[in-house]
Parts: sequence; C-alpha cells; structure tokens
Amino acid sequence: MARSLNKVLLIGNLGADPELRYTPSGVPVATFRIATNETWRDVDGNLQERTEWHTIVVWRKLAELSVDLLKKGSKVYIEGRLQTRTYEDKNGIRRSVTEIVADDIILLEPRSVTNETATQQKPAIQAGPPEEIPEPFLDDITKTETPPEEPGQKLDDEDDLPF
Repeated sequence: MARSLNKVLLIGNLGADPELRYTPSGVPVATFRIATNETWRDVDGNLQERTEWHTIVVWRKLAELSVDLLKKGSKVYIEGRLQTRTYEDKNGIRRSVTEIVADDIILLEPRSVTNETATQQKPAIQAGPPEEIPEPFLDDITKTETPPEEPGQKLDDEDDLPF
C-alpha cells in the first residue's frame, strides 16, 4: 500500500503581524510570514547565514486567535502542511505560490501582558478537526474588520475554543 506524508515543522520569527481576512462566505483566514535562519561555515571558515521566508495560512478560530496572540517578532513553532496553488494576477499572468497551512501554532517565548484577558490565554494554539474548505484565491478574500453575518451561524462561542 502506497502512503504519503505532507508535514512541515518550522521554528521562526514573524516578519509582521498576522493579517485577518474573510472569505465571501464569512470564513476567517489569516496569513503571516515567518523567517527561519540557517548558518554554516564556508570553505574559508567564514560564518555564512541565509534567511528563508515562509508564508503561513491559518483558518477559522485558529486564524482569529493568531491575530490576537501573535505579533511581529514573535518566535513560534508551526506545524502544518505544504500547499501550492495557482492564481491569475492583476495583469492576467498565471502565478503559483507555495504556502504552509498551519494546524498547530505554539508561541515559544513569553509575550508581554497588555490586558487582563491576555493573562488567561494559553500560548498553544491548535486547529480543530479538518473540514472541507474551498481553496481560496487571493482575489476571493476580502479584508474586513468583522465577518459578514450569516443567519443562524454562531461566530464566537467560548465552548468551542481549543484550550
């Protein structure tokens, strides 16, 4: 039986605060980039360093929690899977992008406490069970401050929090 595995584990620092958007159907999605560094000595013994940037995508409550808990410079552990998708840019050119869809995020350093509710939150963030999500294109995601309301849909329930 043939098996396959698509698993990514990263430890790095956020290059900017996460950006929250909503799909047309109101599903929260956040994106951010993290930097990982590699150091080595070249043949002359000089220390070399290379920084690699990774785009992280998080969905639903994990997206909302990421925006609340993660800030530029935060050191995080990311666990997820690689996803490559194509889209057409504004000039009609077909582009391809590879991202990490995160399932788990762990904040690796203490964060400053700015309010009382922050002290009640734990640093580990986990996604719930995977659900079928249509893969969005960048143009399909709109940035808004609050998600559009859908009749009968509960958007925030403390009982559904993963911690």
